[in-house]
Amino acid sequence: MASILALLSSALWGSADFFGGKLSKKHTPILVLGMTQAIGLFFGITLVLLNGDLFGANPPKAFGDGGYFYAGALAGVAGYIGLICLYAGLSTGRMGVVSPISALSAVIPLTVALVAGEVLNAAQAIGVVIALAGAFCASGPELSQGLSPKPIFLALGAAAGFGTAMTFMAMGSESSALMTMVTMRATTFIVTISLAIRYRTIGNFSKSEIPILVFIGVSDFLANLLLGVATTFGLVSLVMVLGSIYPIVTALMAFKFLHERLHQIQYVGIVLAVAGVALISAS
Repeated sequence: MASILALLSSALWGSADFFGGKLSKKHTPILVLGMTQAIGLFFGITLVLLNGDLFGANPPKAFGDGGYFYAGALAGVAGYIGLICLYAGLSTGRMGVVSPISALSAVIPLTVALVAGEVLNAAQAIGVVIALAGAFCASGPELSQGLSPKPIFLALGAAAGFGTAMTFMAMGSESSALMTMVTMRATTFIVTISLAIRYRTIGNFSKSEIPILVFIGVSDFLANLLLGVATTFGLVSLVMVLGSIYPIVTALMAFKFLHERLHQIQYVGIVLAVAGVALISAS
């Protein structure tokens, strides 16, 4: 169950990143991010209202040791920074620099989980290394072209932001995955409102772009939620690795809809990622 949920999370994340990066070429990345985060919050609130268990006699713990509130808030800030860096990086056109490095975000929660005492068997450890290498290669790293500093710094910022957010998501999900994600979006919504007031605009998106914004917001929220739930079913270290192969989906969608040619290293990456996932799941 944990593997399936994590892989579904990757599929949703990869799809959201594709459309988010595409919109960010036309609109300011931070405005795209703000709108989709607000949509994600309203979607999350709807799920909370539909989930009567959260209002029962034993609601999930919000504060204190093992509570979801502070973990969700910190995850929201870190994830917001990561998304800003990612969208800004993708909007520069250097996807071959930004995506591969940001795909290594799982290294942070993986390291935290292992230090905390999780133990992988030999097959799982090999699968983790292969899957991470596959995610990196599937992003189409630009190995032969000159690397300018800006996309590299943005990619490192995205990886650090996502990795930190994933770590706190796992912590908060021990109490409630759904409330952790809603707290994340509530935190970023405050930032979004502040930016809207500062810049006096919400993006001036056209009506035809609203469905895309809704898709991005809902998909990103569900991706976070599924990953959080997955951490309660299996090893956090493995779940985070399986949830980090989203660049495969982004690359395949760019191939399908934008007719971008896949490089040989991307085909290698896809094969490695699939092999790594299969090895992890089998063990």
